[in-house]
Amino acid sequence: MTKLGAVFIPQLPPERLKSFAVAADQSGLDELWLWEDCFLESGIAAAGPALAWTKEIQVGVGLLPVPLRNVALTAMETATLHRLFPGRVHIAVGHGVQSWMGQVGARAASPLTLLRESLHALRALLRGEPVTVSGNYVTLDNVKLDWPPAEPPAIWAGGLGPKTLALCAEAADGIILSGGTTPAQTRAVREMAGDLPIVVYIHGASGPDAAARLERERVGWGYDSLAERCATGDADEFAASLRRWADAGATSLIVQPTPDDPDQEGFLNFLGTHVKARLG
Repeated sequence: MTKLGAVFIPQLPPERLKSFAVAADQSGLDELWLWEDCFLESGIAAAGPALAWTKEIQVGVGLLPVPLRNVALTAMETATLHRLFPGRVHIAVGHGVQSWMGQVGARAASPLTLLRESLHALRALLRGEPVTVSGNYVTLDNVKLDWPPAEPPAIWAGGLGPKTLALCAEAADGIILSGGTTPAQTRAVREMAGDLPIVVYIHGASGPDAAARLERERVGWGYDSLAERCATGDADEFAASLRRWADAGATSLIVQPTPDDPDQEGFLNFLGTHVKARLG
């Protein structure tokens, strides 16, 4: 069954997270995803309280920029969350926005090499293995987690370009596709990814001012058109729109609200109470 969820976009202040997470959980949505975008909000610092405030919903961080983080720290934080909230955590990694990485002095000459080395080291650490590696970017000397997860968790990865997506399919346990990904692009990733789960972020809005808010999103993200890039309308129309990505092979449909939605919690209730039942 295709899962339905929503993003807590970091354009909202951190103090909005509690009401958003609780509303997503109570509405019956399957997943809540958080972003670690520079220089807005930390993904891990937000995930802990979001998990603590909720009961059933799975919480994902998609994605953590590997140039910004030491892989041992990411492993420690990931292991801690999985031990505290087993079965409810998804962690994804990726390149990060290169201009942001440059701002903090962390831009890699070869982002693909860094991501590959990080994925291999992170997954080994989370299996509880002692890891010694001297790569181009990742250096570990007999590092072993004292408190690895009870079971090795899935580690997701995401990106935009074909080489990055191919690496994700090769070295990760699931793939994250960014907002603006069309159903046709999703289908192409599905053909490459085999049976791996695929999360896709989908711009979404409902209500009388939805068209105007989505148009502002189109301009802000630089799309020539929102055709095949968003879901909107009443519950039946919204579900029919989302089904295009499900039919293309996405396993989790994660709606990305507009930052200027006047009722974020009401939108989550609309998704969980009315749209989810119509997805089938």
